[in-house]
Order: sequence, then structure tokens, then C-alpha cells
Amino acid sequence: MGKYATISVPVEVKKCLEKAKANKTWGEFLLEMYTEQQRLKGEKAFKELTRLLSKEDIKAIVESSKEFREQFSLR
Repeated sequence: MGKYATISVPVEVKKCLEKAKANKTWGEFLLEMYTEQQRLKGEKAFKELTRLLSKEDIKAIVESSKEFREQFSLR
């Protein structure tokens, strides 16, 4: 990582985060937190979709995606 920036947070928040980050750098720790949050967000969206869609809907989406990938080519 190149340049650095300062992020102002309340002292209580920093103390809590310092405990959680352990021996990682702030960059590693924050990227790990962000990555995990994105993963959980995607997982939640997937669960919601599977709740809303029928098995037939999911099967049709998978088939459509497969056909698209087979026909797609960059020009």
C-alpha cells in the first residue's frame, strides 16, 4: 500500500477495534473487515433470493446463465 490517510474515530471505538485487530496492520484489518462484510451482504442477498424464488425459477436462471456464457464472446 502506498499513501496513508488518517480516519478520525471516537477513542472508545479505536480501543475496541485495536483489541479486535490484534497484531494485524490497520490496512489488513480494515480490508479484512470490509471483505467479510461484503461476503455476508452477498450471502444475505442470496438467501433472500432463494427464499423468494421457486426451484423452477432458480433452474431457469441457471440455464439462462449457462446459455449466455456459452454464446458470449468478446469482439
